[in-house]
Amino acid sequence: MSKSLKRVLAEMETLGLQCEIVHKPDGTLTAQDAANGLGCTVGQIVKSILFRVAGRDEHVLFLTSGDNRVNPAKAAALAGCALERADAASIRAWTGFAIGGVSPFGHLNPVRKFLDEDLLQYDVVWAAAGTPNHNFAINPKALRDVAGATVAAFTA
Repeated sequence: MSKSLKRVLAEMETLGLQCEIVHKPDGTLTAQDAANGLGCTVGQIVKSILFRVAGRDEHVLFLTSGDNRVNPAKAAALAGCALERADAASIRAWTGFAIGGVSPFGHLNPVRKFLDEDLLQYDVVWAAAGTPNHNFAINPKALRDVAGATVAAFTA
């Protein structure tokens, strides 16, 4: 078991979450791949989109519905600072996760989080569990609460 998956499982236990982790050997690198593999709509996939705060070693996470795209201007307005797209190395160093496997929690460093309001229309959404091959299902309101995310409109 990877260190990333172990960290997510430990955080789930700390948070009192009892979510089953689903392993998909073919991976779920895109929202469409994830939806196909998990048997849900693309909108039910939680994309973890990270931006780096310009000029600082800080990141902001936008938990986004799989069929939406983050609007950078809206994201920056919500964050209250200039943002730039985080690269793979920066994401891995800050969160401890590789792209495609960024979980909503279990990060190595604190991350401010915003949740796409469109996710709240579903009873269940699917998020990465620390690797591109592991996901878990959760009610989006529970996700908002345990992740400490602020619900907002930040998509295009």
